[in-house]
Amino acid sequence: MRIGRAVLLSLGAACLAASPAFSQAPRQDFIWAKRSLANITLNGSLSEPAWAKAESIVVNFGVINGIPGSGWKYEGGVIPNNPTKATLKFLIVGNQLYLGARVVDKSIGGSRDFNRFDGFLMSLKDHSSLGAPKPPAEYLYSWWSPDTTAAISTVPTYLGRWGNPFGALPRTAEQIANWEAATVVNGTVNSDAVQDVGYTVEMRFNLTPMGYDATKPEGDILEWNISVYDCDWLWPLNVSTLAYNRVWWQSPWGNAMWYDEVHIFTRPDVSTASTILPTVRPEVYVPNGAAFAAPTIDGNLSDAAWASAYSFHIKFGDDAIRAGYPGVGPSRGGQYQPTVNGGVAAILDPNDAIVKMFWRDNNLFLGFDVADQVVQYHPTIDRWDGFIVSLTDRTAIDPIDNVYRNRRLSFQVGPTGAALAADYLATLIGAGTGQVAIQLKGGTTVDTLGTSADTGYTAEMRVDLTAIGYPPGLGDKSLFIGVNALDGDSFTPFTDSYGTRTWWFKEFEGQCCPAWAFLSSAAPTDNGSDPTAEAISDYKVLGTFPNPARNSTIRYALPRPSRVTLDVFDVAGRLIETRRLGVMAKGVQEAFFDGRGRAPGVYLYRLNLENPETGAQLKQLTGRVTVLR
Repeated sequence: MRIGRAVLLSLGAACLAASPAFSQAPRQDFIWAKRSLANITLNGSLSEPAWAKAESIVVNFGVINGIPGSGWKYEGGVIPNNPTKATLKFLIVGNQLYLGARVVDKSIGGSRDFNRFDGFLMSLKDHSSLGAPKPPAEYLYSWWSPDTTAAISTVPTYLGRWGNPFGALPRTAEQIANWEAATVVNGTVNSDAVQDVGYTVEMRFNLTPMGYDATKPEGDILEWNISVYDCDWLWPLNVSTLAYNRVWWQSPWGNAMWYDEVHIFTRPDVSTASTILPTVRPEVYVPNGAAFAAPTIDGNLSDAAWASAYSFHIKFGDDAIRAGYPGVGPSRGGQYQPTVNGGVAAILDPNDAIVKMFWRDNNLFLGFDVADQVVQYHPTIDRWDGFIVSLTDRTAIDPIDNVYRNRRLSFQVGPTGAALAADYLATLIGAGTGQVAIQLKGGTTVDTLGTSADTGYTAEMRVDLTAIGYPPGLGDKSLFIGVNALDGDSFTPFTDSYGTRTWWFKEFEGQCCPAWAFLSSAAPTDNGSDPTAEAISDYKVLGTFPNPARNSTIRYALPRPSRVTLDVFDVAGRLIETRRLGVMAKGVQEAFFDGRGRAPGVYLYRLNLENPETGAQLKQLTGRVTVLR
């Protein structure tokens, strides 16, 4: 089928003239686990039809497989001539998570040396654990055989939460019921006499003992991550080609919480019969304060912009406040009381702060309103009054872990009541790209005696985001942030003194897990909500991201429920694909453009929008996308 030259030109003109309201990047830290309508047999074949309809991700060595926490690392040997390529898929049956994996690998095997093996190191946060943050539970399924009394295994062993020491077999019935897998190897394990082809894994995690419930109507968010280990040319050892390394999706470890995590979304109504998946929004929308005068950074929160800022509450010992955090915030937020003066004293005045934020002109502004009956200065961080803000740099890459660097921006109340900046915030201030200031509230004095009752302090921080890797205009406007409130209270006798840390999403810069925030183009209609949901008055394309790319997401706005069809054309005007997306709800929606298998170049698309009741055409939206080689 061809479309006329006039229509083709109008499509191109519309693309050039388009001025999207905002360009929101799709999150790269999540995947849907669809509910399978049939049972899965663990035989390592991935032969059930449900696997063909499962969501998948390809994890490749040598690239960052999704911001903000993914990375890769050379563990030893030479640069691999057979780098890792693993395709991961996810399904739900009842309250069981199924992982399907296909790994392309010419040399498969294991050893007694850690890092010199093939396999998966995974973590599932334990939601059955009391309190927060929820700790990681390790799942190591690999050909690592640390037991020196046994032969190196030719089948993967189980270590971690439901495994035996040294991966010893057999396992108990309880262990098998809670974690089981089957692997098929296309090749010969622990032998490089003939090149292998790869291996396939089917794995099942019982979610019930881990505190998750994928069967409840609203579903659940599983906190998970994986490192794929790869060792080549060790059987026998060939020092000229030996390579061992790992690549991870969001976090590298099973027993520690680094960088970020994969959010596996589940919901009973999202099944293998679903053709359109629910949109996963950012956890936080940070409003734009451009409508207000830029604040004066003096520590006083009286500037008009602060009244429209996004805000959240941090309070030590208040589980109800933490439970109200968005997304996985309730299980990632937490608190800690370190030892002070040789003991842990009763907390008489819990840490209590309201944190606010907005952005404008490439700058992120944060405001802090702290209620504190004992405001003090102390050089030891465990006894600070102050804050640590963690932000992910969008340019700087760690040279070892090949992951985006995280920056610690810290300040405390100084001995005179002025702000003392530390860590990367001090660097930014020195370069003129950051500011911080504190105002003491009425009747507040700074001391470490606790002899006079204080009321607290307020503070303001400005960070020029272009100084931590953001382009002018802020690119995709995704922000990765955590906030840690520090409170030190000192009394006489000194053994009554204490310090606490209470955090929103993450405690320190290198830890899991930041809030995925979006720098909105408008003030939100509700604190932290999608600012576009209520403001949509017309059909419009909001942008295509990334573009150019191999695959892209088309974002568009609907003022009313509409039946949507996506047509894709080549530059000659030939219709090459039609996808019926079904009836989409009012609001911001997304359509996935799959450029795999297509020749590189420019493609035009058209969204046909119809009244779902009458079939009458409501609108046609057009755009273009460039596919990279």
